[in-house]
Amino acid sequence: MMSVLLLLVAAYLLGSIPFALVSSRLFGLQDPRSYGSGNPGATNVLRSGNKAAAAVTLIGDCVKGWVAVSIALKLGFTAPEAALAGFAAFLGHVFTVFLRFNGGKGVATALGVLAGIDWRIALACLAAWLLIAAASRYSSAGSLGAAIVSPIAGYLLLGANPVIAVLLAMSAVLIWRHTANIQRLLAGTEGQLGSSKKG
Repeated sequence: MMSVLLLLVAAYLLGSIPFALVSSRLFGLQDPRSYGSGNPGATNVLRSGNKAAAAVTLIGDCVKGWVAVSIALKLGFTAPEAALAGFAAFLGHVFTVFLRFNGGKGVATALGVLAGIDWRIALACLAAWLLIAAASRYSSAGSLGAAIVSPIAGYLLLGANPVIAVLLAMSAVLIWRHTANIQRLLAGTEGQLGSSKKG
């Protein structure tokens, strides 16, 4: 039990690394919390106009979720325990201790977690995001669609597995974190992909 607790704490701290701020400082950009949606994530960093910084943010946020699950498996933890480590990393991103527990939405980190659990689930969610985001031009709509697909794909691929509970919890947090986006989508005021930080 102690080893699992240490794993979860380590995964949470790993997930807490705010790559949006790291990449913004690396490329000499403004704090991403000061423009656009104010969200310290890849989509908002993209609104700065710097695609490289957005790419670094996206990759960093995704990799930390994947690393948390992969290292847990390599250390001999069970698949459900490794999935919990991924969830801890995801929560670390959403409620990062380095930003007073006010982090990003967690989409990229969730994708990394899914890739660590089963690449097929990650691929299904990525496809859902791409299709919905391309059709609507709303990143948030794609994220919501991917969140819904995640536990469904997990159940179809893994069956009645304890890991599905982690996928459901992660999806629930993702949807909750997009509450403001849902309200803006309904009101027609949500920012579209490609909009500038002034927009």
